Amino acid sequence: MGTKLIILDRDGVINKDSDLYIKSPEEWVPLPGSLEAIARLNQWGWRVVVCTNQSGIGRGLFGMDTLNAIHEKMIKAAAHAGGSIDAIFYCPHTNADKCHCRKPKPGMLEEIASRYNVPLAGVPVVGDALRDLQAALAVGARPLLVLTGKGQKTRIDPALPPDIPVFADLAEAVKSLTTDK
Repeated sequence: MGTKLIILDRDGVINKDSDLYIKSPEEWVPLPGSLEAIARLNQWGWRVVVCTNQSGIGRGLFGMDTLNAIHEKMIKAAAHAGGSIDAIFYCPHTNADKCHCRKPKPGMLEEIASRYNVPLAGVPVVGDALRDLQAALAVGARPLLVLTGKGQKTRIDPALPPDIPVFADLAEAVKSLTTDK
C-alpha cells in the first residue's frame, strides 16, 4: 500500500472558525485534539494536505504575508504535536471572482491530484461546510463532515447529500480511518 492522502479544510476543522475571518496568527487557535489527530494520521502513513478558501485576501482583510504567518503557526503547532502538514493549497478569491479554485468548485482538489499525481477517488476530504463536501464529491473523493466550525449547520442543511459520514470532530474522523478494522 502506497502513501495515503487525506485532505483537510482549515477553518472549522483544524482551528476555530470565525464569521469575521481568521485575520492574524493570534486569531488562529487549534481545535482541541486536531493537531494530535494530524500526528496520528502521519503515524499511520497518511500525507496531510490542507485545502482552504481564503477570500479574506480577495476582500483585502489581510495580505499574503499574514496568510503565510498564519500557516507557519499552524505548521509549527502541528509539528509541536508530532504531526506534519505536507502542503497547503488555498484560494484567495471571493465569490465574485468566479474562479475555478474556490470550493465548492473542484479546482484546488484537481490541483492536489495533479501535484501528487494521484486520483482522488476514495481520498478522504474532511470539511465542516457544505462547499467542502460538494468539492469532494465533484472529484469522486470521499467527503467526511465534522460538527466543529459550521458543521452543526451543515448537518441540517437540506442540500447535504445523503450518506455522508458525520463525526464530532477531526480526532473522531481520524480515529475511524486509523483503527485496524
